[in-house]
Amino acid sequence: MMARLTKETMGQAGMVLSGIRVIDLGSYITAPYAAMLLAELGADVLKVEQPDGGDPFRSFSGEGMAPHFVSFNRNKESAAIDIRKPQGAEVLKLLLKDADVLLMNLRPGAEARLGLDFETLHALNPRLIWCAITGFGADGPYAERAAFDTVGLALSGLMHRVHRGEDPRIGGPALSDSMTGVFSALGIAGALLERARTGVGRKVEVSMLEATMAISVDGVLHPALVGSEPDFFIRGAASQAYVLTCSDGLRVGVHLSSPEKFWQGLLLAIDRPDLARKFPKRRDRVEGYKELAEELRVAFAAQSRAYWIDRLEQHDVPFAPENTQSDLPHDPQIKHLRVFDQTGKSGMSSDVPTASVNRAVRYNGDNRSSRFPPPLLGEHTEKHLLKAGLTADRIAELFKEGTVGLGLKRPDLQA
Repeated sequence: MMARLTKETMGQAGMVLSGIRVIDLGSYITAPYAAMLLAELGADVLKVEQPDGGDPFRSFSGEGMAPHFVSFNRNKESAAIDIRKPQGAEVLKLLLKDADVLLMNLRPGAEARLGLDFETLHALNPRLIWCAITGFGADGPYAERAAFDTVGLALSGLMHRVHRGEDPRIGGPALSDSMTGVFSALGIAGALLERARTGVGRKVEVSMLEATMAISVDGVLHPALVGSEPDFFIRGAASQAYVLTCSDGLRVGVHLSSPEKFWQGLLLAIDRPDLARKFPKRRDRVEGYKELAEELRVAFAAQSRAYWIDRLEQHDVPFAPENTQSDLPHDPQIKHLRVFDQTGKSGMSSDVPTASVNRAVRYNGDNRSSRFPPPLLGEHTEKHLLKAGLTADRIAELFKEGTVGLGLKRPDLQA
């Protein structure tokens, strides 16, 4: 008989991956983000890091708990193991014997040199789902090149669609990195579902290049379907989308899409019926996007954003005020949805800032996803090595030879 969901059990309802054990060998964003997404769904994630500094994101700014690291590593524990050493690789394999998922973002070939290739680990644990994230795929002319977010944006064609001009600076979030993490989590979830039927783990591969192309399929297909390179503003023109600056310098985003009622609503909101004669059909508005944008720019510059918010809402125009990152916690809709979560402080991580964004997926209305803050480097090494069958004396030996790090758990050894 199916268990009945109650107010008391709703908090557990979102932990759909409860009992799944993930080993996260990743650094920076792609693999750590994928592992964090799995952790938000209830998976138990152990982040395995090098004892000499760990994930480079730890010290991207600040010492050990940089905002970049905190953003992609909540709900994880940390074991510091030097997997480059033979004895460290053996310790890792002990942990992998009963793991469900291995995640890594290494250059192709590195996993084989470390003895972590799919064939080796599949023989060790046939149920293991092995996920490798690369910049350009497992082979090919670019396979061995280094890759970070901007590289994926540039090669995929997406950079050409979001950046123009001679200013060499890059703005915005790490789109290529983040989407690679999302696709990796999706691939792992599918492999877990298949394994429930077959009992056998799957080899999962995701490249930054392919993931970034996958989020801009309309532009990728445009040359083949239309015979020309898409114009920089083609999406905005087709979608009738605008970012408009008001008299107080604040901006509002408007997206009319194709329904005629939204165009008519905008004309009523700005009291410009003459534009209906100038741009009578949607095609006229698409082809006259630049001219229409200038008309709207002048109109919106005449009044404050508060004025336009009232007018646009009154006439059912699809819009939103442009929020800054600092505005988000104060936005009424975001507050209503309880998007931000405040994780309780715990253990060795008590000094870590814990405000975070809940997962985007809700189960039975529940989006709560923060169970505990990001870990200190090696905070849980001893706990997991003892569980894997190593004795305290053997762990002490591994620590003294530099194969493992023990965080702050064994001050007697670190004195």
